[in-house]
Formats: sequence, C-alpha cells, structure tokens
Amino acid sequence: MKKILLLSDTHGFLDQKIKSYCSKADEIWHAGDIGKSLVLDELEALKPLRAVYGNIDSHQIRKQAPAFISFNCEGVSVLILHIAGYPGRYNSQAKKLIEIHRPQLVVCGHSHILKVMQDKHYRHLHLNPGAAGISGFHKVRTLLRFEIEQGKIQNLEVIELGLRGALSNTVNRTD
Repeated sequence: MKKILLLSDTHGFLDQKIKSYCSKADEIWHAGDIGKSLVLDELEALKPLRAVYGNIDSHQIRKQAPAFISFNCEGVSVLILHIAGYPGRYNSQAKKLIEIHRPQLVVCGHSHILKVMQDKHYRHLHLNPGAAGISGFHKVRTLLRFEIEQGKIQNLEVIELGLRGALSNTVNRTD
C-alpha cells in the first residue's frame, strides 16, 4: 500500500501545513506550476517525489521535472501532466497521452479548481487537487490524499489548508 499526497499549483509557496501532510505520505505527487526549484528540493527531502512542470515553471524547473509522467503505482497505471482539461473536455495533448497510455488514474493541475471525476469514456479516475499555493483566483488552498493498494484507489480525502489570503499562521520558507 502507498499513501499519496497530491498537490499542484504551489507557485513557489510551500508552508508548514503542507510539509506536515507530506510527512504522513509515502510519496508526494506534484502536478505542476511548482514556481521555485526550492519547492522541489524541499519536497524531495521529505519523501519520494514525482513531479511535472507547469506553464509558469522556469527552464531550471523544466530540467528537474518532465512535461508528463506515466508509471505504475501498486498496480494502478497513472498519468500526470499539468494541463489536461477534464473528462469530455480534454485538450489535444492530454487526449493523445490518455489514448496512448490508457491510464486508470489521470492527474492534472492548472485550473486551481479541485475536481474528482470518473471518466466513463476512457474508464479512469480524473483528479485535480486544486491549488496549494497563494497565487491565483482560488479561495481555498487544497490538496488530495489517498491510498493505492493492489490496483485500487481508496480512502480519498480532500484537505483544505485554509483561505488563500489567511496565512497569518503559516511560514513561507521558500523565499
């Protein structure tokens, strides 16, 4: 069994709340718009990390993280990319990757909108954890946590980190 912490759209911001959830995971997955190489370094120091770059990420981050990754985790085939759309409205690149890799789980970010959806056409679970950072239009910072065991995705939880603007109790150690 693997406990996964899924985040996206940190935009260079990684606070202590996020780090505390990382410590309870076996792996951390980041679906792009990382923002600063230091965010990758800090996450990698905590747990094994799988990350893709997003549209705001620098050339330095693009050297550290690919555009997409396809892999198997505990019997579940996974595809992670930053910009995908969502079931019924995938962009052309995402649609092509889904058709090639035939994943059971598609993970993306970009929209800053938390989504958990079944794709009945391609027969996979679609996850977008929303945004964990403080930049963007989202109101509440969110993450997803779940387990993968023997080919099953289970115990999916939405974690709300609080309002994007209410950060008086957090520490930004990435500056």
